[in-house]
Amino acid sequence: MNADDRALSGRQPKAVTSALRVLEEVARAGSGVTAKDIAARLSMPSATTYRLLNILVGEGYVVRLPDLSGFALGQKIGVLVDAAVVPTVCAAAREVLAELRLSVRFGVHLFYYTNVAVRTADSDPEYPPPEDESFLNQHLYACAVGKLLLAEKAELESVIPRWEPRALTARTIVARSELLANLDLIRSQGFATQLAELRDASACVAVPVRSGTGALVGSLALSGHVDHEHLMLRHVPSLREHAERLAPLMA
Repeated sequence: MNADDRALSGRQPKAVTSALRVLEEVARAGSGVTAKDIAARLSMPSATTYRLLNILVGEGYVVRLPDLSGFALGQKIGVLVDAAVVPTVCAAAREVLAELRLSVRFGVHLFYYTNVAVRTADSDPEYPPPEDESFLNQHLYACAVGKLLLAEKAELESVIPRWEPRALTARTIVARSELLANLDLIRSQGFATQLAELRDASACVAVPVRSGTGALVGSLALSGHVDHEHLMLRHVPSLREHAERLAPLMA
């Protein structure tokens, strides 16, 4: 048995179990629960409860309320929940997508948005997207559908806690000031583009799909070769029309 095995066979499993119990209690009790309340409900020593809460806060699974009155679930829990949700597309929405695919010679893809991520709802089987959703979520700043999500956020750190974009191509926007200017343009024009920023030969145009209250719930995108960017941009009005038809089907 090596050192790691001996550690796992000792106190670590109990500590992990205790931390999960504390996390579950925060979720069960709701925002504002105190360490004292958690310790009492779990019959756990106060010192242990405080130590585990500090660890969970440090890792982002729990946050302290601004007035220090208690604790609440952190952003990382939202990431876990979002990842567990499987997007579903109703038959009526698939009919709208099929109609659009018959009218263009580019890939047509539908995406859902969670609070912090892009989820693929329906990708074009004939012209699949160049990257999967995992890659897109790692590089939201370099893809059209990711930029639409970023443009909705007042603070980029709410989506990218550690702001460390890297250049994927010579055209990838990595400077914060340049990206902020690009996001302002997206807000004003109502659609986003990716022109050889994710991959040298790829291009994408995406329009938002919004709920009746105006909330961003998804996006409708065209993907193709960067040489055809001007042709793809001509389809923006059609994309918007179909996005409006999809909106009530994604609520």
